[in-house]
This record gives sequence, structure tokens and C-alpha cells, in this order.
Amino acid sequence: MPERGQFSLREDSASGGQLQTRPDKWLLASSHAVVVNCNAMPQASPPSQTAEDYLERIHELIEEKGYARVVDIASSLEVKQASVTSMVQKLGELGYLNYEKYRGLILTPKGLEVACRIQQRHETLSRFFSLFGLDAKTQKDDIEGIEHHLSPATVGMLADLAAFFENHPETLQRFLKTRSKRGG
Repeated sequence: MPERGQFSLREDSASGGQLQTRPDKWLLASSHAVVVNCNAMPQASPPSQTAEDYLERIHELIEEKGYARVVDIASSLEVKQASVTSMVQKLGELGYLNYEKYRGLILTPKGLEVACRIQQRHETLSRFFSLFGLDAKTQKDDIEGIEHHLSPATVGMLADLAAFFENHPETLQRFLKTRSKRGG
């Protein structure tokens, strides 16, 4: 297993060329699948917030459907197809994705690294907010509002705090009880 910050690839000819996410965060891609461990990928300088949103959504679509098309991205982000096309071209120029005719958009290792980082950050925030009983819509809105503004150190601290509360449910219950007494 590679150390954090190392990029790990291996071939898997049995995948049939579909891009998939496995529960252990290994991803398969191409006809001789490239397997990428999202948990071991290097940290790069971050793209813009908008680019992160696009990469996150492209990754989600590929996980859900096996492909990502401009029309699907536009629909899910509620933007015009021309805007998506423009961003896709920029992301391609920056080396985050490639377009393959008849297959749609394919994230490069660089794009996949960003998408995995965003996905992990999103999952950490969702896990943290879920502990406090926030409804799904509030969580989604809040996460979308703050996720691009948190440092990796802050996200790590929130992950540790979530783990602490998960391992000490009595402490979480005491906290929630004091909040309910204050009307919070």
C-alpha cells in the first residue's frame, strides 16, 4: 500500500473498461483499467471553486452512470450547456480531464485526485453535521456554502471531532442535551 501522497496505479483487464468506485476508494478506468487509490493521492494546488464543483459533479456522474456528458453536467448543476462546454475546455487545458468520443468525459489522474479530495471533504462534513441531527437539505446547503473555504487542517480536525463523538456517544448526547436546554 502506498504512503499518503504517493500515487498508486495498477492495471486490471477484468474491469471491462467501466469507471467505477469501490467502497475502499479504489477506482477503475479504461479498457485496461487503471486502479487509483483516492486515499493515497498527492495533494496539489487547488483549482478554483467552480472548477472543483465541476470536477466533483463529473466524478459523481461517472460513479453513478459510468459516464459524464455535458448535458448531464448542465442539468445537475443547473447551468447552460455552453457554460459547461467552456468549463470542460478549460479543465481539459489544465489537465484535469479528457474528452473521449462516444465515452464522454474522463478524469485524468490529476482531475481524479481533486475530485476524490473534494468528495472526501464533502463526506467528512456530512458525517460531522449528521451527528448533530441536521436535516439533509440543511447539510447540503451548508456544506456547499463552506466546503471550499475550509483548510485541509480544519477538515482534518472536523473528521477527528466526528470520530471522537462517534467513539464517545455519551459525550455527544451530553452536548446535544445542553443545546436543547438553551433552545438551540
